[in-house]
Formats: sequence, structure tokens, C-alpha cells
Amino acid sequence: MNKKNIILSLISLSVLFACEENNSSKNTSEKPLSEEYYSGGQLGTVFDESPYAYELPTLAVENSGMSTNFQLGEILFEKTFNSNASGVRTGLGPAYVRNSCLTCHPGYGHGKRMDRYRANDYGNGYLLVVTDANDNYVSSLTGMPQTQAVSPYLPPINEDGIRIEWKNYTDTYNNTFPDGEKYSLIYPEVTIERSAFNVPMPDFYKVRLEATIGIYGTGLIDAIPDDSLLAQYAYEKSLGFTLNDAKYDPANFIKEADGTSHPGRYTYGLTRGTLQNGPGANAIWNITNVNRSDRTYNYITDAYAKEMSKNKSIQQELEKTEEEIYANLMSRNLPAEMSNEDYIDFMVWHRGLAVPAARDLDDPTVQRGKKMFHEAGCAACHRPSWTTGADDYSGDPMVKGKLPRYPYQKIWPYTDLLQHKLEMVNDIRTGWCRTMPLWGRGLSEKCTGASEHLHDMRARNYTEAIMWHGGDAKKSRDKFYNLSKEDRDALVKFLESI
Repeated sequence: MNKKNIILSLISLSVLFACEENNSSKNTSEKPLSEEYYSGGQLGTVFDESPYAYELPTLAVENSGMSTNFQLGEILFEKTFNSNASGVRTGLGPAYVRNSCLTCHPGYGHGKRMDRYRANDYGNGYLLVVTDANDNYVSSLTGMPQTQAVSPYLPPINEDGIRIEWKNYTDTYNNTFPDGEKYSLIYPEVTIERSAFNVPMPDFYKVRLEATIGIYGTGLIDAIPDDSLLAQYAYEKSLGFTLNDAKYDPANFIKEADGTSHPGRYTYGLTRGTLQNGPGANAIWNITNVNRSDRTYNYITDAYAKEMSKNKSIQQELEKTEEEIYANLMSRNLPAEMSNEDYIDFMVWHRGLAVPAARDLDDPTVQRGKKMFHEAGCAACHRPSWTTGADDYSGDPMVKGKLPRYPYQKIWPYTDLLQHKLEMVNDIRTGWCRTMPLWGRGLSEKCTGASEHLHDMRARNYTEAIMWHGGDAKKSRDKFYNLSKEDRDALVKFLESI
């Protein structure tokens, strides 16, 4: 048994004891912990502060007898896929974004801020966002553009032509607090040389970055009822907040495999309504381009298939005609490369990741920071807690009834799961961005080696992240700006504790 598995086993016991005794390793008195320590509720919290804190299973996984499935699914997340025709983790390509999920999610957290774009750089969680003059995705590229390919195919984008430049930004406060303390702000400017594209491109195109997010606790967010999301939207609208109303028109809800529809709750763009049709279920397919029984086609564009099929070198190496290559690339009936059993194990793992417990909430400085957090109005968008519902999923029939469940848990993700505009220079596509969960982020440096924030990791610490806020969050930003240094530091310490 390796070191991680030993720790996993020990932590599993600590979770059980924590839930039974309502006590943490730091709580040596008889006083029980308050509910806020249980960030993921009784079923979804793990009391651990080690570098493996993001990687551990929930009590629900163990209670359901799914520990082995969880470990098998973890292997699919961590290990690389390959282009072999048979064997383990096969099917990579023809073009792909990454050959391993772990590359994008170091330590199961968010991607790191990078100075260059290389798919094989560990921790590079960046996805390229390439849009046209109307801010729509360029149709010749996939929504997640690929920079890797299996020979003899070429990648849609040659990453040697990608440039990331970090620029300094001076805000309206001249990057200086009233007490004289200075801070710095940076943002990325991304360019791709036209010669780097192996597909046709429009005359104008723009490139931005979006980083991967932490994946622990996503199963708990999945268990929040749709009605609760809609009620939160209605509540913030009543307060006069500017929200992306189109996302809450039932006509725009996201359809599932069984025909049910749900409001978005995942991704920056709220493009996924449930975890079963969410980022992981899609990413294990479209990031690696590994087919399965419900995705028997390649994640490529027609423009890419045409360019590859017309390439004489590819025709010669494959010994196939242009028509044969195109038909194979665009087939909707390719053989499954990932088994249903592997996919179910992957989803057990994905929905089974626990949330680290909050830490030091009884510390006077943390309590002071919590008070500042609420007085500044941060909780309006970073809603502290939610309560899950019955958690009876009725969507994807392949996983229905086979995943861990979290009924009626009070959880503390610190997000309203709605889209706001932060009005930043070189902003996210459309300007609308989901409020990101704050739970567990204080352990990011220890677990992932990185502590950046925001959609493109431009903020290198909490202070920079707060000072980038605009739009509905401008008032809260200004209140933080006018706090004393002692109160600012306390608020940051609170954020590091939840």
C-alpha cells in the first residue's frame, strides 16, 4: 500500500470519528464543533489538512460500499490515456486537449497561473477561449481548442504559436490602500499566431484564458435542488442585482439524457446543470477524445476533419483516401473506447470527493474577519450555506442509482451559483461569470502548489482577487478597501479558514 492509500485509510477513519464525535483533531475540549466546520455536511466533510485534503472520499462513499469504485475511478483521473488500439486507458485522439485529467487539476484543485501554454506542463489548467468579432466561439475550433494530436494527425492549434504575456494594471486607487499599503494587479494578454492554426480562421479572432476549477465537493453542489437555485436567483433580482437572466428562462435550461431540464450550476458559463451531465462527464470525453457508449463520436469540428482528410501526408501514412479519412473522423458510430464500468467508477469518484473541514473558526481574528466579510456585503454573492434536497437524480440512466448521495445536508460552499459581471480588463468571454465556491481554498497552496484566484488565475492572493471585483461587487470591494489593515488581514484569514 502506498503512502497516499495509507493516509486515505487513516483519514477515512478520522472522518468517521469526526462525524460520530462531532470533534476535530484540533478540538481538545468537550465543546462540540459548530455546524460551520462541516463544510460538506455530515456526509461530505473530511477532517484533514494534509496535501491530500482535496483527494479523499466522503462518508457517503463508504456508507454505500463504493470505496473500491472510488479508487478505480481515481486511477482514471490520475493516469494518462494513450492512443493504443487495445489495453488500459486507450483511445486518445485524434486531437486532444490533455492526456490526463490530473495535468489540469493539480492536487485535485484548480489550475496554476502559467507564463506559457504547454499542454504537458503539470498544473497547466488553462483552456483557450478563441472567439470571433461577435464574441462567439470560432466554429472551426472546438469549444475547448486542442493543441495535441495523435500522429499522423495535426492539432487544430500548434501550441508553439501561443503567447501569454502578463501585464500590470493600475486601478482607480493607484493600487494603494488608504494606510499606504500597496498591492499589484496583473492580467493576461494571449495571442496565437495565424500560422499556428491548422484549420481555417476568420479575419478577426481573439484569445482569452479560462482555468480549471477545484473539483472536490462538486457532488454536494449537485445535490442542491433546482428550486433552491431559482429561489436564489429571484431573491438577488429583488435586491436589484444585475444577473444573466437568460440562464433562468426555462427555455434555456440544460437538457439531460432522459429529457429532463435543469438550470445551470457548473462552469463559469453555467453550461452544465448536473454533475452527471457536467464538467467531468464531458471532460473525460472531450479533453481526451476517448469515446464511450453514449459518446460514439470524436470531439472535433467538420472544418478540422476536412483539413486532415485533404492532407496528402496523412492520406499516404494511413493509406486511405480523403473520403475514407473524413468519414472515419466524422462517424457518429465509432466503437466505445472506455467501458461503461470504467465510466461509472469515474463518476463515483467524481461525485464522491469530500470537502475539507473549515479550520480555526473559533479563533478571535477569524471571527473578526467573518464579521468584516458580512459587513462588507461579500455574503450577498458568496452565500455561505445551502441545504441539499432528497438528491434523487433522474437523468443519465447509465449512472442512475449507482452514485453516492447527499440528502438533506447543510453545506457551506460560499457561492450563490449565479452569474455576475466583475467588469475586469480583458474580461471573461461574455463578461458573465459564475460566483466561485470559496470552501477549502485556504488549503490550495498546500494541496496544489498554487494559490491563485479568478477565472484566469490573475489574482495571486485573496487581496488581489477582492480588488479585481467590479459590477455588483464594487460596493463590497470599496468597503474592503477602506478597512484598516488589521481588519483586511482578518478578513483574508477568515477566507483562508473556510
